[in-house]
Amino acid sequence: MIPSGFTYHKATTLEAAFALSQELGDEAKYMSGGHSLLPMMKLRFATPEHIIDISKIAGLSYIKEDNGMLKIGALTTQAELEHSELCKEKYPIFGDATKLIADPSVRNVGTIGGNIAHGDAANDHPALMLAMNAIIIAEGPDGKREIPITEFFHGFYMTALEPSEILVEIQIPAAKTGSGGAYHKIERKVGDYATAGVAVYLELDDNGICTKAGVALTNLSAVPLKLTRAEEILVGNTITEALMDQVAEIASEDCEPESDLRGSEAYKRAVTKTITKQMLQRALERAQ
Repeated sequence: MIPSGFTYHKATTLEAAFALSQELGDEAKYMSGGHSLLPMMKLRFATPEHIIDISKIAGLSYIKEDNGMLKIGALTTQAELEHSELCKEKYPIFGDATKLIADPSVRNVGTIGGNIAHGDAANDHPALMLAMNAIIIAEGPDGKREIPITEFFHGFYMTALEPSEILVEIQIPAAKTGSGGAYHKIERKVGDYATAGVAVYLELDDNGICTKAGVALTNLSAVPLKLTRAEEILVGNTITEALMDQVAEIASEDCEPESDLRGSEAYKRAVTKTITKQMLQRALERAQ
């Protein structure tokens, strides 16, 4: 199918984008890479009358460490994350995820900000953000504000972004010695949405005790899902085989899958259990 008719607008500054959004109202949608919004428009799940293209706004594409945080501009593409030397060296979890997103032609255009702001539990980056305790920086006509990632996803395609606001930056606590993360998803074919995906982030002290843990799931509930119960039993303990088995069982129990063309509920719970243990093992290896 093709999208229903719409009027295209290009904004080259944040101020111009805000002005267009306020002028056009609820029938306008921001678009960066378009690889989340356009498929929905083709299926008529979204029918905006106006598209505001923000992909050419300068200064929103970067990956850097600053003041104890990893800062990623919202218009940073998946390809830039995939090939970033900083990410390869200190944040390999991004390489895990980006190489599984669609194909190179999509990764060259699709942005991390769009992936997150779309609010789709089937997108890959929301789970990484939840596992790594990210902070979302949003900017609108009234200025900037910080949104903890745990308060960002409100429901099916619903986020904490206010009308006219744009996600401009993602901030993540900088990697420390003894930290490691990992992500993987099972998909029916290359480029498909996840049947199930798991992101894990760990920090260990000098004695191998887990001091911080993040576990989050992709496409296993209506919203990106953070597994608080699993995280709580990891913190304060040495991560043993038995503990990883326990966390994997919790992930299987606490996810909320539905049977569909990607598999039955039972299959998805079983896959989640397997991937969770594998990602715990990989994150632990990277942290040691």
